[in-house]
Amino acid sequence: MLWNAKNGQISVGDSEMSYVSFGRGEKAFVILPGLSDGLTTVKGKALLLAKPYSRFLDRYTVYMFSRKDRLPAEYTIRQMAADQAEALRQLGLRGASVMGVSQGGMIAQYLAIDRPETTDRLVIAVSAPRANETIRACIARWIAYAEQGDHRQLMIDSAEMSYSRQYLKKYRKLYPLLGHVGRPADYGRFLSNARAILSFDACDQLGKIACPTLIIGGADDRIVGIDASLEMKERIAGSGLYVYPGLGHAAYEEAAEDFNGRVFRFLETGQL
Repeated sequence: MLWNAKNGQISVGDSEMSYVSFGRGEKAFVILPGLSDGLTTVKGKALLLAKPYSRFLDRYTVYMFSRKDRLPAEYTIRQMAADQAEALRQLGLRGASVMGVSQGGMIAQYLAIDRPETTDRLVIAVSAPRANETIRACIARWIAYAEQGDHRQLMIDSAEMSYSRQYLKKYRKLYPLLGHVGRPADYGRFLSNARAILSFDACDQLGKIACPTLIIGGADDRIVGIDASLEMKERIAGSGLYVYPGLGHAAYEEAAEDFNGRVFRFLETGQL
């Protein structure tokens, strides 16, 4: 099969967790996505998700995980990290390179803190060490839209807060479609993920992260704020930081070629 792409599912606690894998390398690269995972999981999307990571596929087998299908209404980022550690254990993945994006970066922090044996190298992209005021304002709006079932406004606000002004000039043409794309049957799983962010604070634990760490931020990030990247850099000993000028929370998408090249170089050499 092209890129050796596979779709998988494992049992974690009382629920299933979907994941995809692709590549033929001996080393494992684990990717944890952001809050959008609360709306739609990676289930069945191995071929769709593999293409941006083509440069990794000779050296790595790439795994991308969703959170559990069924999440309690009250759940924490730390509990999500424990679920992730269990998933890695079941798949025999130890000492992997781990990249967390946005909320996935929060989970990745606790994974490296609580289960250091799981993580050989760590990339934290457009994320934060705690729920700061900027994050709280965004999440509160998105929770309100989800509770009202206003999918179109949830998607539009997410886009407006994520992308650069130049990118939005093109993307806004899609807004009439956004009321239908990615609408879940219900918003319970999204709300569990979003509320978990509001109680997240790993600041006092970041000194326990001992593996090589790369932090990537967007200078104009209006969801987590660039100060979040600077705070993680200060608290994680020996960590590196790269900031994309002129880009925001979707820097990993708008600068995908450079972003993936930068991550690959770090995983291979430890250099920014």
